Amino acid sequence: MQTQMTSAAADNAAFFAAVACAQRRALHSFFDQHVIQESEGRYISIDEGDYDALPMRLIDRVVHTVPGGLSDEY
Repeated sequence: MQTQMTSAAADNAAFFAAVACAQRRALHSFFDQHVIQESEGRYISIDEGDYDALPMRLIDRVVHTVPGGLSDEY
């Protein structure tokens, strides 16, 4: 029996995979991790520390943010 993934299910799977990646990366980063929608059904996670200031073209596509897990405050 073959299973076929609908477009909505594939979109959800891609989103949750990017969120999981962002959550794993956030544990070891001082910076927030953002999930950005690249195109329909395609998501990436980026580290805010990879950029000086996020350009508006990226800010407009942020769909989820995971705060960084490290702190340098004692």
